[in-house]
Amino acid sequence: MATPIKLAIVYYSSTGTVTEIAKELHDAGVKAGAEVRLLKVAELAPQAAIESNPAWAANHAATAGVPEATPQDVEWADAVLFGTPTRFGNVSSQLKQFIDTLGGLWAEGKLANKVYSGFVSTATAHAGQESTLLALYNSIHHFGGITVTPGFTDPNKFVDGNPYGTSHVDGQGANPVDEITRTAARIQAERVIQIAGALRAAA
Repeated sequence: MATPIKLAIVYYSSTGTVTEIAKELHDAGVKAGAEVRLLKVAELAPQAAIESNPAWAANHAATAGVPEATPQDVEWADAVLFGTPTRFGNVSSQLKQFIDTLGGLWAEGKLANKVYSGFVSTATAHAGQESTLLALYNSIHHFGGITVTPGFTDPNKFVDGNPYGTSHVDGQGANPVDEITRTAARIQAERVIQIAGALRAAA
């Protein structure tokens, strides 16, 4: 029996949308036969800021048991899915801070030749989903990683319309993660695992 692909899902979520997408990716990864670690990055915001937003406070409490990602989780993985809400068209500071801790692994060449992909949420449409994913992928180029996007490799991708990664418009909490986004997440997880498996077999 083949050794399962090791998939790390490393994300930051404030009000819970990215958490929901991460869970969908996790479940799809497990179903596809991968060994999956679902991991959040450390929160940097002060407790007062978290408590000022009921949805933020609720997600913070609900995910208290999710392990925090470490550089060793990225080293362990064959493939990594990074998730973030958009912050002014860019990666959240919480996820970026985690990525910045990977310098030691990068210097040792231990981030290279892995598969990476990303997922994102925004409050409104056209609010930086694609620019955030492209900004995230800049780091992957520096890693020597292999960026695997979903592209339009499945007919359902023409429904959500984002070839760069899974994305969702949450409308400030008015639009829960729907089946369109969940389908996009499943397609992404399956493709990442498939390509990671092909690369490992070729090696």
